[in-house]
Amino acid sequence: MFAQFTLPIGPFTFSIKTDHQAVIDNLSALYADYAFSENSLFIDFPITITTRSMLRRFIKPQIDFLLDEFAPFKPLPKDQSFAMLEWGMNWCITTRAHQFLILHAGTIEKNGRVVIMPAEQGSGKSTLTAAMVYSGWRLFSDELALISLTNSLVHPCTRPINLKNDSIEVINNYVDNAVFSTIAKDTHKGTVALLKPPKESVERMLEAAPLHCIVFPKYVANAQAKLTPVSQIAAFQQLIQHSFNYHILGGEAFNMIANLLKNITCYQFEYSDFEEAKEILSSLVD
Repeated sequence: MFAQFTLPIGPFTFSIKTDHQAVIDNLSALYADYAFSENSLFIDFPITITTRSMLRRFIKPQIDFLLDEFAPFKPLPKDQSFAMLEWGMNWCITTRAHQFLILHAGTIEKNGRVVIMPAEQGSGKSTLTAAMVYSGWRLFSDELALISLTNSLVHPCTRPINLKNDSIEVINNYVDNAVFSTIAKDTHKGTVALLKPPKESVERMLEAAPLHCIVFPKYVANAQAKLTPVSQIAAFQQLIQHSFNYHILGGEAFNMIANLLKNITCYQFEYSDFEEAKEILSSLVD
């Protein structure tokens, strides 16, 4: 039997239909603070998580991600079902929400000022985001920065934080009473678990805010936290590399980034200690 959830998240509304108990349990736990809706006039992304093949229900069980009955990915093992849902939700946004310039970035806010943290996988971006939002910052996203093409405001897309491998235990030790999803092992990203976002961030996920600065983070073991200014040209090049839809938006994205960089400062940021990181990042917005 299928369960169905209608889930407003920032500027989007997802419909999630599933017959997998693990997906139901994880949605109920990690999205407990969200306003599930019985009815919605418009659904942006109708998603189904299920097993289409009866054989695959019993022999090496696998699950499919479907968007409006279309399967964009190969099936994954059943124990990766909730991680697949979250990755699929990211895919939905990055391939269709072109009213925004979309960057692969942790995005946090304090004092009405947004800090975007673009980075490659393995840089510690999501780990740093998790530590900051459980230290007084507001979570927009650990994966996506959504910058409006209309007014350049950054829009929240507040969802569980995707943590991998050693970061899971690091954040579990750092955050009191952290709520995690079930752990998915042997994924293409290693061992993965998702962290429930702070309730206040969820309650304020319709509040956009202006971009204040861009920080390119990198975890360096035993390094003292350090900010290094980045030139506009170097920052421009990095933002293009971290954008999901620059190639689609073309000149519109070029002009937006150029205008943004005229009014903000960009930094490289090395860190190893969360308390040092918190102090330095807070100094940018206080």
